[in-house]
Amino acid sequence: MPNEQPAPINGLTPFNAEDPTTHRWSDLPHYKGVSTVGCVDRDDIGSWLSGPGVARDTESASDYAGQRLGLPESGAGSAAPWGLRIGAIFIDWFVALGITLAVVGQPAEGDPGFSLIVLGVFALEYVVLLYTAGRTLGMVATGLRVLPVGRNNLGIGFVLLRTFLLALVLPAVVYDRDRRGFHDRAGRTVVVRSR
Repeated sequence: MPNEQPAPINGLTPFNAEDPTTHRWSDLPHYKGVSTVGCVDRDDIGSWLSGPGVARDTESASDYAGQRLGLPESGAGSAAPWGLRIGAIFIDWFVALGITLAVVGQPAEGDPGFSLIVLGVFALEYVVLLYTAGRTLGMVATGLRVLPVGRNNLGIGFVLLRTFLLALVLPAVVYDRDRRGFHDRAGRTVVVRSR
């Protein structure tokens, strides 16, 4: 029942910005007398991904991923699309898996330590290749490169932080409009197309 109206709460219909007959939380009886001065609605601050103080209506239709960073809209140097980034990670994971199988051999049935070894090899590959070449084997295959933001080189500390957060997976799926995951923002990097 997608068009069904929500049930009234204390005789008031829950707030709906598109329906002027509904009420805000401050109109509910248990909030009577509570000052709403200084309170802000989500519409006042925009999306939590866009950062504090950025209202949604300030983003125009002409904005594109990477524009705020001075990247071109398309071609070499533009913000990398998610499909290529995910493809690069899969390639790097299979390289790490292959190296682990070659060195350690076939894992025992139900061995949880094997996955941690693969993750360690994956992280080592990322740190060594990003710090020395600015790209991993998967990034070379998919035509991507990692660039520093606001400085001249990647720096080992930022590479270690970025790799640690990437290994946690969750920060990689939290991203902004420039297609920078939390691990990119913390590591002060951006992934771009190299061709």
